[in-house]
Amino acid sequence: RGTYHKAFIQVGNLWELSDTVRKFVFARRFAKIAADLMGVDGVRVYHDQALFKEPGGGPTPWHQDQFYWPIDTDKTITMWMPLCDCPLEMGSLVFASGQHKQGAFAQIAISDESARLYSEFAKKNEWRLGIYELGMGDATFHAGWTPHKAPGNSTDKMRPAMTIIYHAHDARITEPANESQPMDLERWFPGLKPGDPCASPLNPILWHKDESLIGTV
Repeated sequence: RGTYHKAFIQVGNLWELSDTVRKFVFARRFAKIAADLMGVDGVRVYHDQALFKEPGGGPTPWHQDQFYWPIDTDKTITMWMPLCDCPLEMGSLVFASGQHKQGAFAQIAISDESARLYSEFAKKNEWRLGIYELGMGDATFHAGWTPHKAPGNSTDKMRPAMTIIYHAHDARITEPANESQPMDLERWFPGLKPGDPCASPLNPILWHKDESLIGTV
């Protein structure tokens, strides 16, 4: 496996497969936190991902999540929650605090090259890094353009983590800007095209200040 696939094993949209996971992913309390942090009236779910960093698994290189998303807004955010106690040596996340305000640093996917390039940005611009040891069930929220990475898992235990990605309820789909975005468009916005609202049956409103809209497409 290459660098990307050594970093973690991922499974997306578990809420489609499990009623238990659906209750977790659709939880209003998580969605309201996301809405409050972004300063928006409502949020939709983009998708969820379970990320498993294997014992001895490699580092997750520097990257920005929104590189992959054909969405016309910077009002995007990811909740990341470890499902076990997660010390740094297990692969807890490292964030470049405040750098989401700069938007895209580079149109580059997770790779050895992104690790090199973002490390140069971090050194040159003296990025302030947020490094956290998390307990089981703790959560972080990071904007779609927040550069982040994770060290490898040097322990003998699996590091399971669950993520939920949210975006502003009124976001629209953009023309794919790189070779990765057409796959996201097809998978997470089925039947939709650039210019349409980001509102397929997979993207219901999870929280809105008008409660009558919660759960609608």
